[in-house]
Amino acid sequence: MPQDHRPTRCIRVLLAEDQGMMRGALALLLGLETDIEVVAQVGTGDAIVDAALLHRPDVALLDIELPGISGLEAAAELRDQAPGCRVLILTTFGRPGYLRRAMEAGAAGFLVKDGPVEELAAAIRRVLAGETVVDPALAAAALSAGPNPLTARERDVLKASVDGAAVSDIAARLHLSESTVRNYLSSAIGKTGTRNRMEAMREARQQGWL
Repeated sequence: MPQDHRPTRCIRVLLAEDQGMMRGALALLLGLETDIEVVAQVGTGDAIVDAALLHRPDVALLDIELPGISGLEAAAELRDQAPGCRVLILTTFGRPGYLRRAMEAGAAGFLVKDGPVEELAAAIRRVLAGETVVDPALAAAALSAGPNPLTARERDVLKASVDGAAVSDIAARLHLSESTVRNYLSSAIGKTGTRNRMEAMREARQQGWL
């Protein structure tokens, strides 16, 4: 389908963005498109699925880093609970690991926020038409970066280390033994090529693995 194709009815869009000014600007700009209607706006990840079930959008435009659950986690929930809604990730953070996780969560597109609104509108039309739309430079970076080397438990332990929590606190939070937590942290440090758990956490976030 050519990018300038216009459907006979408005494309219903749900917009999830935690920054109010950015959310309002995107809604305003997309609303200027004759074939796009922003039917719902939310500022937290926890509100995405409920809003989608209520407003039945054709496309959900999701940021990644949101209060509550992330846009990536919400994309996976939408795949299960609102399979008719196509997901397009729009983020400031063009990280290869995020792209892989978005595709695994069922997203139909992944764009960074530095493009013109015309490209975003075209991407919304394309994902609704069944296409997959990915920023070309990010796609190339994701291919060269390889898969996420961290296991689910290693990711959980690193996430629990974000606030500098003690091993005993992490163990209690995740219902693991302290020795198991230390083993997961040691493995994550080795896989990220860092010197300690805080460096490992930062590197994993930078790569989009968390």
